[in-house]
Amino acid sequence: MKKLLFTVSMLALGMSSLHAQVAYQKAKILDNVYLGAEVGGSTNLRFSPVFPLNGMFGLKLGKLFSPVWGANLEIQTAMGDNGFANSHTFFKGINYGVNFTTNFVNIFTDYDPQRRFELSSEIGMAKGIIYGDPDLILDENMGDDDELTCKTGLIFAWNLGQKRAWQLYAEPAIVWNLTPGPGDCVRFNKNYALPMLMVGMNYKFKTSNGTHNFKLLNVDDLNNEINDLRAQLAAKPKEVVKEVVKEVIKEVPTHTESVQEIRIDNLVFVTFQQGKSILTADAKKALDNIKAGRHVQVVGTCSPEGSKELNDRLSQARADVVADYLKGNGVIIDEATGKGVQGVTSNRLAVVYVK
Repeated sequence: MKKLLFTVSMLALGMSSLHAQVAYQKAKILDNVYLGAEVGGSTNLRFSPVFPLNGMFGLKLGKLFSPVWGANLEIQTAMGDNGFANSHTFFKGINYGVNFTTNFVNIFTDYDPQRRFELSSEIGMAKGIIYGDPDLILDENMGDDDELTCKTGLIFAWNLGQKRAWQLYAEPAIVWNLTPGPGDCVRFNKNYALPMLMVGMNYKFKTSNGTHNFKLLNVDDLNNEINDLRAQLAAKPKEVVKEVVKEVIKEVPTHTESVQEIRIDNLVFVTFQQGKSILTADAKKALDNIKAGRHVQVVGTCSPEGSKELNDRLSQARADVVADYLKGNGVIIDEATGKGVQGVTSNRLAVVYVK
């Protein structure tokens, strides 16, 4: 009988409705990774003097955890003596650390993988090494040449190409030397900071969903597909029942046993929001049509997002919340089972078989 319920649920609904207009497919751990290179210039924050500018070069390896949040590993080098105490090395300083990014556009508007322009912030901590500075070896500055630094910046990005795999960006930022001495105490001081302007290019590697970005799910299209499937189901009940009976026959024991006729009106479908097990007003209205004293079997299912353990718990919670509501109406629950993910479509529902 369980197999019967799963077959009918997938045939009747295919995908459950979502209560948001847009959604995106959950990414795998190695998805949405990018590699970038950047060049630019910096000066001292006192702007005395502004020129000559220090030439800058950097590399980034990053990952987007969602359309809003991300992080990257960055290494930058500086060439020039403006702010570097007359170093005699080719590379005057090097800075490497971790930055965290926030996409402001995707916070305040719906995510669109075809969007051209994005504005993000970047803030991070790093280790900076300034070569050839005699002050860095003084006892009061801990006798080393490395510093704790903080980067704050904005990223103005343009997504290029039909697949939006490439991203050109301009980043004005400030790298603060937090431990310039004495005693390497942490402090923000404009006398030990480098304002910079970097221009770079990122390449976003292809993801498991076949694109170079998060895959957007058009919820309106999914709902239209559900409605079409429901219309087909209502128009051809005989064909549906025929398929259902085939599944029932496979599970009937070899000894003689009476089997109730399976009809479409024997089944009640209850949909849920993504990640939720809360009954909506429409769901309660549908369940209220089941008369007290009737025997029912309830099966909860989930869509493919999330881990197996999470989906197993969520599907059982959906079956339980339906069963508890029906019990309150005097309906007899023969079984309430959560079966996790069934099929490859988004089945966020509970199926009630009324015997």
